[in-house]
Amino acid sequence: MEKQKKPTSSRRRPRRHLTKQPQTKEIKPSKSQPKQKTRRQSSSAKSNKSRSTPPPTPRSRVRISRSPNPSTIRSSQSQMRVANRTPQLPNLRRRLNPFATPPSSSLPTITNARNRIRQRPQPQLVADLSPNSSRAHQLKARLPLSNTPNHQSVQIRRTRRERRSENSSTRLWILIIRLLIVGIGLAAIAGTVLSSLGTASQPSTKTTDNAPIEVQQTLSQTISSQLTPLLLNKSPLQKQIQTLVKQNPQLQPGIFIHDLDTGAFLESNSRLIFPAASTIKLPILIAFFQDVDAGKVFLDEYITMKPEMIAGGSGNMKYQKPGKQYKALEVATKMITISDNTATNMLIERLGGIEVLNQRFRSWGLKKTVLRNPLPDLPGTNTTSPRELASLIFNLEQGKWISPQSRTDLINIMIQTKTNTLLPQGLGNGATIAHKTGTLGRLLADVGLVKMPNGKRYIITVMVKRPFNDSSAEKLIRTISRQVYDYLNN
Repeated sequence: MEKQKKPTSSRRRPRRHLTKQPQTKEIKPSKSQPKQKTRRQSSSAKSNKSRSTPPPTPRSRVRISRSPNPSTIRSSQSQMRVANRTPQLPNLRRRLNPFATPPSSSLPTITNARNRIRQRPQPQLVADLSPNSSRAHQLKARLPLSNTPNHQSVQIRRTRRERRSENSSTRLWILIIRLLIVGIGLAAIAGTVLSSLGTASQPSTKTTDNAPIEVQQTLSQTISSQLTPLLLNKSPLQKQIQTLVKQNPQLQPGIFIHDLDTGAFLESNSRLIFPAASTIKLPILIAFFQDVDAGKVFLDEYITMKPEMIAGGSGNMKYQKPGKQYKALEVATKMITISDNTATNMLIERLGGIEVLNQRFRSWGLKKTVLRNPLPDLPGTNTTSPRELASLIFNLEQGKWISPQSRTDLINIMIQTKTNTLLPQGLGNGATIAHKTGTLGRLLADVGLVKMPNGKRYIITVMVKRPFNDSSAEKLIRTISRQVYDYLNN
């Protein structure tokens, strides 16, 4: 190629070309003018500069030839191909690593503003790298993934899966625990039902005159008390009492004996219903002291004896004129110590009447102790049972229903009982008994709390249905009392 001639005159206007020529810049007089190169050398130099060095700054002036020269056109087309090929390098990098953010490229790109060339920093990736090359894989391995959105989404998915697995395991354990609780509850319910069915299926004892003594190991359906079943099974006491019952076939005794120190008990026909006679006065006395503790009744208040309250039978208040007043404590004491029927009727009226007292008896758990008529109840309509009478004293000893002071007053009143021909006759010297008797033509009964000289305490209740005024019933009660005392004393 021939070298281009230098312009001879400054007035001569240079040719304008469509492409940029880096060697056609105007040179100021103060600077030295370099030698011009051939067109092929200029095009090759420009292509090398596009690969190695950045292009000239946008502020530099460019000489453009006016007439289209075929060689310059080819050079400009090659430059355009290079310019159009270079922006595809970031896309190539995306193919190599889809998670990487495209870096800012330093290759020149053509802008729309006056076709000026913008310069960016050169990328680290070479244009001729293929997706399958080893260099591409190395660059892909070096690219960071932790800051990319797609990698964060993968981590979020992993954490969600781990949480789901943890939640599923927790739910499984909760379900297992709930099933265990339900199973335990069902087992408890089934055991309760089976035990109740077993108790109901036990044969009931016949209540004949010659009924044998029952010594039970467990107490079912205890009435207002918690008696502990112990001892006295196949004991000499059991055989002695059985022998006494067989020797008196005309009598039908109901017996309940409870050792408060050991919890042992012995019973025979203790759940049978007997006429209460004067033993009904024991629950009335407990109700009286309950109202004293509640402030409804005062021990020193006066109760007027009305004509309808005067009753025959035991007691001496019946000989007094109607309208006479007695202190409440005196009335309660006469009701027990001399079994005064008039005093009993006065307390029944003061405590609210027969129905109010029956409701209170039921609240204590007494089902067979019922007050139906005022005293004296000669037909025997007022009823109770040996077991329920014993449960009254047992609950008093357990501190139920009344205060300790009222309990002390109640026991002192029962110790002063004047009729001592039944249970007290079987006790030894030094023993004390707080008891209440009951007598009808066809019934004889005594219930009491015995304290022995050695400190042992026990409850004994003996109720005997008998032929009218049969004295053998009194003898039977005395003998039973003696045998129980001797057995527990030894």
